[in-house]
Amino acid sequence: MSVPMITTNPELDEQRRRGLRRMRSVAVGLLLLAAVVYLLTLERDGFLGFVNAGAEASMVGAIADWFAVTALFKHPLGLPIPHTALIPRRKETLGRSLEEFVGENFLQESVIRDRLQAAEPSLRLAQWLTLEASSRRVVDEAAAVLHLGLSKVRDEDMQALVEDTLLPRFLEEPISPVAGSLLEEVVRDGAHHGLVDLSLDEAHRWLVVNAGTFTQIVGERAPWWSPPAVNDRVTRRLHLELVTWLADIRDDPRHQARSALDDMLAELAQDLLHDPETQARAEKLKNRVLGHPQILVTATSLWNAFRAALLGALADPDGPLRARAVEELSGFGHRVLADEALRAKLDRYVADLVVFAVSRYGAEVTAVITHTIERWDGKEAARKIELHVGRDLQFIRINGTIVGGLVGVAIHAFTVLT
Repeated sequence: MSVPMITTNPELDEQRRRGLRRMRSVAVGLLLLAAVVYLLTLERDGFLGFVNAGAEASMVGAIADWFAVTALFKHPLGLPIPHTALIPRRKETLGRSLEEFVGENFLQESVIRDRLQAAEPSLRLAQWLTLEASSRRVVDEAAAVLHLGLSKVRDEDMQALVEDTLLPRFLEEPISPVAGSLLEEVVRDGAHHGLVDLSLDEAHRWLVVNAGTFTQIVGERAPWWSPPAVNDRVTRRLHLELVTWLADIRDDPRHQARSALDDMLAELAQDLLHDPETQARAEKLKNRVLGHPQILVTATSLWNAFRAALLGALADPDGPLRARAVEELSGFGHRVLADEALRAKLDRYVADLVVFAVSRYGAEVTAVITHTIERWDGKEAARKIELHVGRDLQFIRINGTIVGGLVGVAIHAFTVLT
């Protein structure tokens, strides 16, 4: 079923229509001029004979080229002459040819890479991002989209995601290999030392500030028959020794307790990877934790807290989150500008991405041309194409008139001289 073409810009089409009419008028005017000159110089000799021959040839060339141009879009004079109205009758072939032309000449890897190399997309992007207004625009647009997306997520949707997708997946996946490998890497790299330092510092500070609380807690667990004075002296001494011990561990990166903790974590990592008993206990713990009803409530609460904090940060145009994002984007632009090797690498990445997309989806993209043209109404398609290229095609008629006249003069001269 044919469908009419859509006029995307009526004003622009009207301009094209006026330009086409003007050029047609010029071509027809030249034909009429040639006809008048031919009639006025008919059966004349000498110089006027040359003029007559040129006018005659001009009319032949003008009419022949008018026929050729018109035959592209419709039947000349409405006559069903064979091999005319080519576009309405053969628009499917035109669509396939255009599809092949685009695919062979524009969607080739070498062409794409050459054009991207000449365009230097990373340099242009970097220059644009170094402008604060540009970076801020990117951040504002991203923040608006992200804010809208987060606002559309409902609590029940998040609960369904956790309950129906995440928890079953976590329950199916063995935790021991993942936890063991992660713990092994953490211990090897010493990534846990920062957490240990923080824990020691917080524990030491709490003991120093809450000496009375510590004494009370330990004293409550003393034997009933122990004298209060002895309990008080023991708990105070215990508090002092514990504070001193924690301070020693905190201040000494090579303390024996730290080494013992590293050894314990390394052994635990190996047990998680290789000891069936430890793996079984880890799986039971995982199942018990994930199977607890509170886990769903906790996950939803954490999500709501995170979303509320992020929405608040995104909504503040002068807030630290968006300001930092603008700063990072601008800094990235300056880094790319200053580093030629980085620009070359980014350009290669862009070229690889575009080549991959074209190689995977290029056929589907060019097929749109054929499918679209096949759905057009033949006469409407011819009218639209003529509106776009018909003005330039009138130069064929004009050139045919002029060149035909010159050829006619040359032939007449040859006849006279021979």
